[in-house]
Amino acid sequence: MQLTRFTDLGLRAMMLLASAEQDGRRVTTGAIAGSAAASEHHIAKAVSRLVDLGMVNSQRGRGGGLSLTDAGRHASVGRLIRELEGDKEVVDCAGDNPCPLLPSCRLRRALADAKEAFYSALDEHVVSDLVGDKQIPLHSLISLPLAFPDEQPSPIERTDS
Repeated sequence: MQLTRFTDLGLRAMMLLASAEQDGRRVTTGAIAGSAAASEHHIAKAVSRLVDLGMVNSQRGRGGGLSLTDAGRHASVGRLIRELEGDKEVVDCAGDNPCPLLPSCRLRRALADAKEAFYSALDEHVVSDLVGDKQIPLHSLISLPLAFPDEQPSPIERTDS
């Protein structure tokens, strides 16, 4: 099974956020884009979906940035992929040009079982497992302690070169 670029970028964003969190830092979509070798526009779309799913917190303004939510921190990789990919079939048997073998085919069920086994294996891993104790380098990092909504924002220290 091959993941879409959208899902790949969403997973990379989650990994980078988990890594930055180890030092209590938040990052921008630009920092994720630079680190993931992707366009900021594509990262912004993936991050927007992760925010909608409740996996990422996005705070605008001077003390803003991106950070993982508790749900994002403990989300299984399988769940994330299901949410980002959608529940599409491995092969589209009934599309615009339906397969003539469809009425008696057992391949469709076998592929659905294989897809579920793929997701089940990934359900055994959570986002924090993907980074362990290693720091993943971030470009254009905002070095800020993680803020809580009732705290006053700190001044931004950029490490842009």
